[in-house]
Amino acid sequence: MRLLKTTAALALALELAGCGGLLGGGKPPATLFSITPDAAEPASIARSSAPGQAVTIGTPAVARELGTVRVPVQVSPTNVEYVGKMQLVDTPANLFTNLLAETVRRTTNRVVLDPGQATLDPGLVVNGTLQRFGYDAATGQVVVTYDGALSTQGGNRVETRRFTASSPADGTSTTVGPALNIAANQVAREVAQWVGSSGR
Repeated sequence: MRLLKTTAALALALELAGCGGLLGGGKPPATLFSITPDAAEPASIARSSAPGQAVTIGTPAVARELGTVRVPVQVSPTNVEYVGKMQLVDTPANLFTNLLAETVRRTTNRVVLDPGQATLDPGLVVNGTLQRFGYDAATGQVVVTYDGALSTQGGNRVETRRFTASSPADGTSTTVGPALNIAANQVAREVAQWVGSSGR
């Protein structure tokens, strides 16, 4: 009986590790997932910008569960786990920043700068908070939610807007990865449209 209890406990621990509990563990995944822009890439990009018309895109703040290369699963309002056997190539904040910058670059005529180039001319500054970037077990959907804040040069005008998108998945890495790409791109396109029409 003692042997059976020990075996059952060990099996449960291995299952939780495989499902991606908060402590994770085990072997690293065979595949790393990334987020790539689905907006068409121009043959070439050569632009100039009038004063105050460039766009500087900052890295968003994130909730604690997004400060990792794992993909969170919202099991209940108070319980978060991680998708098993799935790891991102970078943190959600960095992946989304790069996606947003490239989407703005591809879909608008703005000059896009990163914060390290802001001394040239920060222009419109885009900051925000990445509220959600993971799988919702209750709805069977991947959800990406970004609270954007856009300010003109000198802070003369500030706008805020929430953007959210979802895509169906079954909670496994096979479906969560592509669904994240779909939802993140939808949010990035909507933010890019907002940025492209601001400050004109």
